[in-house]
This record gives sequence, structure tokens and C-alpha cells, in this order.
Amino acid sequence: MACFSEELLRRMVLSRVGPGNGSGFQPRPGLTIAGIGSAFWGLVFTRVAQSVSFRPASGATVLTSVLHPLPERGGPVTVTVHMDKFAAYLRMLKDRSGRGYERLGRQAGASGSSLHRYCSGKSFPADYRVIHSFAKVCGASAEELRELHQLWALADAGRADEAPAATSETSETSPVVPPAARREPWSPRRRGLTAVAVAVVVLLAGGLVWVTAARSGPGGGRYADRMLFSPACRPPVSMGQHDECVTEVQNLLVAAQGRLAVDGSFGPETLRRVTAFQVLAGLPARGVVDEATKNALYDHRTSLAGWSAVLVEQRIRAVFTEAPDTAVAIARCASFLDPLWVLPNTNGSRNWGVFQISDDRLLDLGGTPRQAFDPVWNIDAAHRLWSAHHDFHDWPSCSAALQDPRSH
Repeated sequence: MACFSEELLRRMVLSRVGPGNGSGFQPRPGLTIAGIGSAFWGLVFTRVAQSVSFRPASGATVLTSVLHPLPERGGPVTVTVHMDKFAAYLRMLKDRSGRGYERLGRQAGASGSSLHRYCSGKSFPADYRVIHSFAKVCGASAEELRELHQLWALADAGRADEAPAATSETSETSPVVPPAARREPWSPRRRGLTAVAVAVVVLLAGGLVWVTAARSGPGGGRYADRMLFSPACRPPVSMGQHDECVTEVQNLLVAAQGRLAVDGSFGPETLRRVTAFQVLAGLPARGVVDEATKNALYDHRTSLAGWSAVLVEQRIRAVFTEAPDTAVAIARCASFLDPLWVLPNTNGSRNWGVFQISDDRLLDLGGTPRQAFDPVWNIDAAHRLWSAHHDFHDWPSCSAALQDPRSH
């Protein structure tokens, strides 16, 4: 146990942090959490390896018996209130259409069995475009399409929140390890070394948190007195939130010439505008209003001004001379002719701009989300995709929806 003496730890931390002035540690310019962590873990494993001999069947390190890996998750999807509402809305649209799942599936570009699972709540769609097409062939209005998208986004967010709970439940029922795979009992010396190592991890982590907090101080910088940097708005403002922090974000987006309602509710419309703002501001498109996004909003240097739907339609007709009406209808179905339209999918991908060009297609075209927000680039890129086969197979959901007269 002498290998983790108080004097040794003091020297290790001081060598990276530096002595204080009586009120605690003062970090040196080169201090990083990764640096301290690297030094500490290197020391831990070196000392433990010198003191303990391991058997191959008992694991690679002493700490593996203390820090158990999480079991794999599995089983049915956890149903939430929002998922129930989403499924009920789909059933309402289906029942109102008076058509069966197979017929609706053919028209929406999806299988009838998939639509049945979505409507019954037994499965959740990863790609919203399928649901958008389904709603269109069911005759949903523009207002119903917006409401359906909001329900889908809230259900997806709720499903993500349930994941940690599902993991916890699984871990409680983890399978019993067969006798042949069990570790032999540890000697008192090995148990003592493990206990000391864990205790040191806890103490050092607490010290790092304290040092980091003392170093960073209150957030906000030059905007520390603004609403989004107040204690109430300190965490990132995100999807599903409804408070004055969201109202402040929406007001700032409107000031940046963004088109959205100011209602204090962080729904799909606000998510789209926040994501577009982040792309145009050169920030990671996380879809949550973190500290960097808050600063950029208060800087008032990024504009969300863009082309009107009339100008977008004129450009589409000028480029798609071979099929102007169909091209306009596809774009209207995909983005409502909004150059800054963003559609997130549950698999982590997004679709961008007038023709909702996907992340994969952007890579194929050598483009970026910022370029996809440029109507000229987006429409020209869509025409390049169309020219490959002289059809709109890259937009299967909208193409299928347009075949049904009730979808117009």
C-alpha cells in the first residue's frame, strides 16, 4: 500500500498543477485533465503490475473486477407517453383515409407490415421521411404534418431518455457466470491494492473537478449578465424544453432573421433553426444551445435570412427544364421550399436544404451542410442526381406520395 502514499500523490499532482498560494492549487498553463489522467493511470497500472501477478483467465487488470462492463441492451422498445400519442395519431390518419396498410404502403414507398407496426406502437421509425410520405397519402394537411413531426421528435427524445433505465434493468438480471469462467478468490494483498486504487480514483477525480471549476469560474464571458448565462439557463437548452430560456433563444433566432414562432417551446421548428444557425455560424451542428451557440447568438453576426419560396420555385424551374412541375412538387414535399430546412433522423443522419440531400449523398457530391443550405448549390446538386437516371428515385417517399391525387 505504500505505492499510493500521500506524499507520492502530492508530488504527482503538484508536478502537473503547481503549488498554490494557500487557498488551493493554481493550474499551470499546460494543465489538462487528460494529462493528469494519463500520468495517474500510468502510475496506477505500473505499480499494480509490479505488485500483482495476473492469471490470463482472471482478466487483464485488477480494476476489471471493480469496474464491471455494462451488459448489452436488448428486448422490446420501451413505450413512452409520447410514443403512444405518436402511434395514435398515425392510426387516426390511417382510419380517416379508409385504406388498408398494404395499399398505403405501396403509395408511401414502405411495406404494409412496417406501417402496421408503427401505427400499433410496436416499432418506431428511424427515418421520418417514411412517416411524412404516409401522412401525405393519407391526406394530412400542412398543420397536421407539422403536428405529426413534433410528435415524432418528442417520441424519439423520450425513447432516448428511456435508454439508461433499460440498461440498468438489464444489468440487474445479468446472467450467472459459469463456474469455469469464475475468477479465483483474490488474496488479501490484491484486495487491498484494489481498494486503495479505487479510493485514489475517487479522491483524484474530486480534486480534478475542484481544480477545473476553480479554473473556469462562471461561464458567459462578456455575456455573463445575459439571460442564457443565468443559473436557470446554465445547462444547454434542448428539445422538449418549455421555459423562458427557450423564449430567449427563439427571440435571438428571430433577430437573426430566422422564421419561427416565439412560444417558449423547443420543438421541431426551433430544432431546425438552431441546427441551421450552428451550421451557418461554423459551429458543430448538435441541435442544442450550448455555450458556444449562446455566445454566437448574442454576437449577432450570423444571419438566417434566405430565399423566399417564390425565388426557390423559380430557380427549380430554371434548372429542371426537363420536368419543372414534378421537381417543384418534390421539393415542396421535401422541404416546403425552405432553403434552411433540416430533417433529423433517429439514426443520427440529417437531410439538408431545398431537396433534403442526405449526409451520405453530400459525401458523394463532395458537399457540406453549409453548401446544402445554398439554394443554387442544392438545386444544382439535385439536378445532378436526377440526371443519372432521369428520374426522382433519390426521393422515393415524395415520388410515391405524388402518385396519389389526395396528397396534393
